[in-house]
Amino acid sequence: MAHRDRHGPHDDGGEVPAAVADPFRGGWADTRTRLPPLSGAACAAKRRSALSERFPGERIVVPSGGPKVRSNDFDYAFRPHSAFVHLTAEQGTRAVPDSVLVLEPTGSGHSATLFTRPRSPRDGGPNGAEFHSDRRHGEFWTGRRRTLAETEQALGVEAAARHGLERALTGDVPTRVVRGEDPLVDALVPPSPGAEAELLTFLAESRLVKDEWEIDQLRAAVGATVAGFHDVAGELPHAMSLARGERWIEGTFNRRARLEGHGLGFETIAAAGAHACVLHWMRNDGPVREGDLLLLDAGVEADSFYTGDVTRTLPAGGRFTDVQRRVHDLVFAAQSAGIAALRPGARYGDFHAAAMRVIAEGLDSWGLRPAGRTAWDSGLGPGPDPASGADSGPGSGSGSFPDPDLYRRYTVCGSGHMLGLDCHDCAGARGGTYTDGVLEAGHVLTVEPGLYFQPDDLTVPEELRGIGVRIEDDFVITADGALCLSAGLPRGADETEAWMASL
Repeated sequence: MAHRDRHGPHDDGGEVPAAVADPFRGGWADTRTRLPPLSGAACAAKRRSALSERFPGERIVVPSGGPKVRSNDFDYAFRPHSAFVHLTAEQGTRAVPDSVLVLEPTGSGHSATLFTRPRSPRDGGPNGAEFHSDRRHGEFWTGRRRTLAETEQALGVEAAARHGLERALTGDVPTRVVRGEDPLVDALVPPSPGAEAELLTFLAESRLVKDEWEIDQLRAAVGATVAGFHDVAGELPHAMSLARGERWIEGTFNRRARLEGHGLGFETIAAAGAHACVLHWMRNDGPVREGDLLLLDAGVEADSFYTGDVTRTLPAGGRFTDVQRRVHDLVFAAQSAGIAALRPGARYGDFHAAAMRVIAEGLDSWGLRPAGRTAWDSGLGPGPDPASGADSGPGSGSGSFPDPDLYRRYTVCGSGHMLGLDCHDCAGARGGTYTDGVLEAGHVLTVEPGLYFQPDDLTVPEELRGIGVRIEDDFVITADGALCLSAGLPRGADETEAWMASL
């Protein structure tokens, strides 16, 4: 896979023997260039301004994080911290591990400096052998980094060499850091749990409403995700011929993710048969058999690090059985009710309530009543609360849905989440601004109800056991409703079968 330098990698920055260094001295062309600003740089500058206004007079430190060891001397592919990305608009493979954004307070706000590793020097200076001898950071080992000037041009922020970070973090200035991402930062700045928690909350909540540039990035990520689903549908016949067909499905989607984006937003879930009843099935080591359902939950992460998140449950052989269709139709109806509840000003929980009402009524009609109770035995009543003044549609009104815990055995989790730089975006936001808040134009979220009948669940008829169905789409809240970003895929059973037949 890779060759080791027989002299050993000099990761400690120590002196390289002359016999090793001499062949690399001199004779290098000047490849410095001028880079255009990245497309998101202006939006990132506005976000830094908002951060400056929120914490006047305080130093703010946001690291990118560093490489993480996979095994021995190999690292995982680097992915910077989402708050760092949001504040810099850094892109894909250009991101440099161990970078640190520092906002230093001034009389009128903050000055921003990005401390980072510049391009490996070739001038014989203190780090002059890095480019050929340092396995983790050398250009011959990991590729060319931007010069400091190129970084300033691309990101629109002052850049400085990382070795100046220690001096920058000295002085009696109130400092808030994103802790746990950079050991040097953690060592230099004394912990302040309350202040740091407040910073993390602000950074999460500042990502709740997406600007137009972010929505464009999400369109691209979801578009590539939809293309990956088309790839998978076309490969199903071959996957069914393999002992580990789930791996073929995983690889098919992952190839699209690497072709059109930075990679995966999360590990692909390719769950065939009863594996679909495992919410986060990522082993993907099973067969895909004739008559199975394949639950594919996957997302492409764009070069900007924004990700799609889409799920479809496909009949491997191209057609649903009667019982599979019955489950799929109920989940489809639940998702449709959830989608209908998306609008600015609606409570965030309304779409989940709407979907759960449909699920509960459907399971009641099938006679699936946990502990012998119906959906409405919880005392919440069979319909919307007229006093609420809300729309009388499914899920509206404070008393219009059953106790979700009653059916948790078959649904397990909620029906959606915010989407953005993280698949489960803005997780550090306060309940009042997220789960207990209201939808606003610019929110991007998923709607993904599901039903999961475990293969050993004796409370359901045998014909249902081992069936898992989830349907998930990505939506941006608009001024008057919601726009589906993943509309390029069919949702209903008939449309799904017709689509698969066309391939």
